[in-house]
Amino acid sequence: MRYFFLHACFYMNIFITFAPSNLLIQEMESFALKATVRKETGKKSLKAIREQETVPCVLYGGKENINFCVPEGDFRGLIYTPTVYTVDLDIEGKQHRALVKETQFHPVTDKLLHADFYEISDDKPVVVQVPVQLTGSAIGVREGGKLVLEQRKIAVKGLVKDIPAAIEIDITELGIGKSIRAGEITSEKYDVITVKETRIVSVRTTRAAAAVVAEAAK
Repeated sequence: MRYFFLHACFYMNIFITFAPSNLLIQEMESFALKATVRKETGKKSLKAIREQETVPCVLYGGKENINFCVPEGDFRGLIYTPTVYTVDLDIEGKQHRALVKETQFHPVTDKLLHADFYEISDDKPVVVQVPVQLTGSAIGVREGGKLVLEQRKIAVKGLVKDIPAAIEIDITELGIGKSIRAGEITSEKYDVITVKETRIVSVRTTRAAAAVVAEAAK
């Protein structure tokens, strides 16, 4: 199922440091999709499309909405991953840049049923849920605490060229009872719109850690 991919690793080559120093920003990549226009939009038509292992889609946000379809297998590298991509859509020879805004899955089989795309441009701000990646070994964990990733994604708003594919957080200095919050992630190029006090990652106290502290206090 797609949820198993949430623990996948991110592979990038360039890192740009923002304040605070333990937060690293990775550049967003693009993903190419070829699509076919679909003229019929009724239930029978949608059923027929899905039976052909093709996913019905809609592109909106531009001059007009466009209904199209894409082979189901072509989505594998786009949505079954925590990485965020811009999408280079080729709809029967016409080029569009977009973001995946919403997907619908079958509740039992987890089969992709529908995808909505939002058309983007260089001068139009967008909101993107950016995945979080943790690096390092927290000092609090080494002392017996429990690491908790409380938010897998952070909402940011900005121009597409300025939005990262992932936010890497170095947790090496994170001690027991300490957290890194959304408000600590700052950039001059985009705004973090997740509530500032939202905890992104924490190290919680455990019985083992409490016992160590109690023993040290004797």
